[in-house]
Amino acid sequence: MSTVNTQMNGQSLDIAEKRRKELEQLFPGIFTETLNDQGELKVTIDLERLKAELGEFTDIYDSRRERYGMDWPGKRDCLRLIQQPSTATLKPCREESVDFDTTENLFIEGDNLEVLKLLQKSYYGKVKMIYIDPPYNTGKEFIYPDNFSESLDTYLQYAGLKDSEGRSFSTNTANEGRFHTKWLNMMYPRLYLARNLLREDGVIFISIDDNEVENLRRMCDEIFGEENFIASLIWEKGRKNDAKLFSVGHEYVLVFARSLSFLREKEIIWREEKPGAKEIWDEYMAIKGQVSEIPEIEERLKDWFNGLPQSHPSKKLQRYRRVDQNGPWRDDNISWPGGDGPDYDVVHPRTGKPCKVPERGWVYSTPEKMQEMIRLGVVEFRDDHTQPPIRKSHLRPIKGVDENSDELAENTDDDGLAVKVRGSYFYKQSQVSVKYLRSLMGAKVFDNPKDHVELKKLIKYCCGNEGIVLDFFSGSGSTGEAVFDICCEDGAGLRFILVQLPEPNRENDKTGSIALKHGYKTIADISKERLRRAGDKIRKERGSELDFEGRLLCDLGFKVLKLNQSNFKLWQAPAKDISDKELLKQMELNVDHIDPNASQEDLLYELLIKAGVMPTEKVEQVELAGHTVFSVAEGSLLVHLEDDIDQALIDAVLAKAPGQFICLDKAFHGNDQLKTNAVKTFEAFNQGREKIDQIDFKTV
Repeated sequence: MSTVNTQMNGQSLDIAEKRRKELEQLFPGIFTETLNDQGELKVTIDLERLKAELGEFTDIYDSRRERYGMDWPGKRDCLRLIQQPSTATLKPCREESVDFDTTENLFIEGDNLEVLKLLQKSYYGKVKMIYIDPPYNTGKEFIYPDNFSESLDTYLQYAGLKDSEGRSFSTNTANEGRFHTKWLNMMYPRLYLARNLLREDGVIFISIDDNEVENLRRMCDEIFGEENFIASLIWEKGRKNDAKLFSVGHEYVLVFARSLSFLREKEIIWREEKPGAKEIWDEYMAIKGQVSEIPEIEERLKDWFNGLPQSHPSKKLQRYRRVDQNGPWRDDNISWPGGDGPDYDVVHPRTGKPCKVPERGWVYSTPEKMQEMIRLGVVEFRDDHTQPPIRKSHLRPIKGVDENSDELAENTDDDGLAVKVRGSYFYKQSQVSVKYLRSLMGAKVFDNPKDHVELKKLIKYCCGNEGIVLDFFSGSGSTGEAVFDICCEDGAGLRFILVQLPEPNRENDKTGSIALKHGYKTIADISKERLRRAGDKIRKERGSELDFEGRLLCDLGFKVLKLNQSNFKLWQAPAKDISDKELLKQMELNVDHIDPNASQEDLLYELLIKAGVMPTEKVEQVELAGHTVFSVAEGSLLVHLEDDIDQALIDAVLAKAPGQFICLDKAFHGNDQLKTNAVKTFEAFNQGREKIDQIDFKTV
C-alpha cells in the first residue's frame, strides 16, 4: 500500500502564525534573534525596525539591547533614502533606440537608485529574474555616492544635465577609512528596492568576489530573508600565474529567491538540457517540417540517430527515438520507487481489463493522477493488459506534467535523461568573453565583460521561456545579448530591462582611451552599441523570414530612456537651502508648470511611469471629438496633452471607457464649471460599477 501521508492535522488555522508569515514576506529584515530575560536565544520581531521600514524613526531604534544582525554607519540613512520618492522622469530617446514603437526591451541610462524607484509602480512584483554584476569594491572601480540627501541632484550634475560645482562619482579606496561602509551604503537601498520588483517566483543572481562576499551574503539574508537563500555558485575563470601565494581565479554568484516557500509550494523546479538534446529537437522539427505522419517522423529520427558518430553528444540520448504528438520520448519506469506503492485498477483501453500492477505499485499516487497522465499522453499502453503500461519521458516538458516530482526523480535513470540539475560550480575562462566582445565591437573597448553565453544558461535555467530579466549594473550589456539569443533560439517571450550609468570613459585609462577613439564617450554608449551589433549579427545569421515553426521574428530592439528631472515643475523638488524670497520667485515663474522644452512624448512617458504603466506598452494616437489623444495599452489609458478640452471630448472619452484618463489641468483654462462637470460626469459613470470597470480621472 502507499506510504503517502493523507491525514489532516485536525487543527484550525493558526492566525498568529499566518500573520507572522505575511510579515516575513513583506519585511524579512524585521525578524531577528535576541536574548530573552532567561538568556535564551529567540526569534523575534524587531518592532523598532518595522517602524523604520514604515518611515517612523524613533530614539529607541538607536538605543536597543544588543541583538543579532548587521549594522554599519549610515544604515539608518539608507532606510530613509529608500522611502524618499523620486521626483525624476525617464525621457524617451528615439534616435538611440532600435524599433522604438514595437520593442518590449528597455535600456535606461541613469543612476540605478533613482531608476529603481521610478520602476516601482510599473514593475512591482513583475520581474522574473534579476542578474547584477555590481562593483566588487577592489578599490579600483567606480562607486556610487552615498550622499543621502541629493541623489538625483548629484546625478544630474554628474551627467552634465545641470550646472556642476565639481561633484563626481569616484572610486572607493581602502585608505579612505570608510571602505566597506561606502559599498554597503551603495548596495543596501538598491537591493531593497530590487526585491520589490521580483515576482513571487522571482530570483536574483549577484556576482561578487572575496572582497565583499561575506557582507553581501549577510545583507541579502536581511533583505531577502536567509530562508530564501538558494545557493552560492562558484564561477572558476582560470588561474593567474602572477599570484604570490594562491591563484584565486574564481568569483561567486549568490542566488536568492523572492519566496523559496512559494517555489516549493508550486513545485517549481529548474533543469537544463544536456549536450545533444537541442540537436535532437532541431532534427525532429526539421523532419516534422518535411513529413506529417508520426510513424515516418519516428523512422527518419531513428535513421538520424543511427548515422551519428559515437562521439556525438546526442548519441548518449538515443533512447529518445520514439515520437508522439508531443515530440521525441523514451520509455521510463511506471512503478513506485522502493516498493509499497499505490495499488489500484488501470483499465486497458482495448481489452477492458485491469492492467498488471507493478510489484512496487504505481508511480502515480492516485487513480485520478494516473487518468490525468493518460489524458496528457504520458502513459503508453502495451498490446494487452498482461503487462503494465509504459511511462513516457519526453525530450521537452509537457505543460501540466511534472517530470521531476520526488517519486519520478527517484525512479528515473538520470544518465539517459535529456535534462539535468546544475551544479554549484562551473568553469569558463574570462578571456572567452573578452575576445568575443573585442570581435563584436572591433576593438577592446571594455574591460572584463560578463560572458553572455553563461548568462544565457542561467537565464534559461530559472526563467524558461517567459518573463522580464532586469540588470541594473548592465556594464557592456551582456545580459541583453543573452536575452536576444534565447528569444531567437527558442522563440521565448523573454524581455529585458538594462540600467547603466553614463560613466565616462577616461583618456588616462588604456581601454577607456580606445573606447573614446571609437566614439564611445560613456559605458552606456558601449552597452547600447553592443546591443545594436548583437541584433544585427543575429539578423544576418538567421535571415529575415519566419522559421519553420512559423514563429514571428524575435524582438531585437530596445527602447532607450534617460533619467532626468521632471518635466512638470510642481514635481521638481526645490533645493533644501532655498530662501523664502527665492522660493516665491520660483512659484511666480511656475504659473505654467510644464517645462517649455518638453515634447508631448516626454510628458507622455513621465505620466506612464507615474501612473504605473509599463513604458513598453503600445502607444497610438487617436482622434476623439476633434482632439488628438494618446491611447495606451489597447485603450486602457487615454492621455490628452493638448492645451484645450471641451465637453465633447469628455463625452467621447466616457464612451471609450478607459481604466484611466489623464489630461493637463491648464487645458480647462480656469473654467471651473467645465472641470466640475468633468469630475461629476466620471463620478456618475463610476457609480455602482466595480473598481476594475471604473474610469480614474486625473489632471496634472
